[in-house]
Amino acid sequence: MSKILRAAIYIRVSTEEQHLNGLSLPAQKKALSEYAERCGYSIVGCYADEGISARKSMKNRKGLLRLLDDVKKDKIDMILVTKLDRWFRNIKDYNITEEILQAHHCYWKTIYENYDSSTANGQMVINIMLSVNQAECDRTSERIKAVLDYKRSIGEVTSGRCACYGYKIVDNRLVKDESVAPIIEDAYAHYLSCYSIRSTIRYLQEKYGDRAPSANKIDRLFKNETYAGKDKDNLQYCEPYITPEQFEKFRQIAVSRARPGNSDPYLFSSLIKCPWCGNNYTGYRKKHKLKNGGESIYIKYRCGNKFGRHSCAHLTEHLIEEYMLTHASARLDQEIADIQFRNQNHHNNIQPDSVRREMERLNILFQKGRISESYYDEQYAILDARLAEYEKQEKYISLDCYRNLIKTFSGDWQALYTQLDRAHKQAFWKSTIRDIQIDKETHRISGFNFLTILE
Repeated sequence: MSKILRAAIYIRVSTEEQHLNGLSLPAQKKALSEYAERCGYSIVGCYADEGISARKSMKNRKGLLRLLDDVKKDKIDMILVTKLDRWFRNIKDYNITEEILQAHHCYWKTIYENYDSSTANGQMVINIMLSVNQAECDRTSERIKAVLDYKRSIGEVTSGRCACYGYKIVDNRLVKDESVAPIIEDAYAHYLSCYSIRSTIRYLQEKYGDRAPSANKIDRLFKNETYAGKDKDNLQYCEPYITPEQFEKFRQIAVSRARPGNSDPYLFSSLIKCPWCGNNYTGYRKKHKLKNGGESIYIKYRCGNKFGRHSCAHLTEHLIEEYMLTHASARLDQEIADIQFRNQNHHNNIQPDSVRREMERLNILFQKGRISESYYDEQYAILDARLAEYEKQEKYISLDCYRNLIKTFSGDWQALYTQLDRAHKQAFWKSTIRDIQIDKETHRISGFNFLTILE
């Protein structure tokens, strides 16, 4: 009695067009199951990849990876697919897969095409067809990219999916959805008052109830450039809810992932940078038992790298706050003074264009024989050195970048700061400070950078 072959069914679909052409996942599975039954194969599993192109890397095809794991466990003798393009269009990944199959005496077969992977001639034909398919995919991809780039440039929608929250598609263009536009505008107004996504989520849920958008939709308000009216290079893609400068500021603030919570906010979350791995520090509460039986709670910060724990400095919040309140004004005054000094030197230096004109005049004099070669070399070297020195100098820096910082850190701002609640204290630091650095040796604050985005 002959051995019954153990067959695995592999199905894949990537586009709506394939669904319309009868290549949907159910259609492929039905055809392959009927074929296996006619041939007397025993179906040991069905492995599917939906919405995945065969040109994508193997690591993106979860169904294929599960299939190969079972092949390595010697659970499969034969793999059935409808067509070669359902199997692979990437020569490199196909050859890697074929090595695994051969090592475990497993073969594959198409039911609508005649390919034989068990012979040298069959492998040659397969590689030729894969090369053709890959080249066709590349040409198609280039054409599609060109079409999408053109659509973006004229403001047309490039996806068949529904519009992002707050917009609707009218005549193939994004326009504001009047039914939810007030909610989005309210969300941005609240966020600008506290710079906290958690607080914004709670605020919308309390105010709008069932009409409030989900936490994920609110999170995307601050990460999707569409809300600034942009789509890649097209700065006038659609009507914006916020300005590009505001969107850039939100990105620079690098707010932590949106999650609803009931605890008070940590003042310096996402602002402190780990000197060992570059990740943001995150806040946590440390409980301490007192001698009288009571309990004291300290707020501290540590590196948030969960997947690569390392020895790092743990900083107490009140010490960070004290440092920032003590050093912020002096640091700002020093930066402004340095910029003014550099800008003054910038204006006082000989302009590079005038130096280049002098070098051209020197060349003409030498060509006409009016100066000696030694004099020419000497003067040209002087001008060349002067030009090189000028080009080394820092460019002019506009103090407009510091306009809001100067206003914020003026007068008796420390006294006003102490009157704020924790949410507004957090908003204060996130709207003025880009990051805080820690010294590796001392494990103490070594400095900080201001957030100098133009409003």
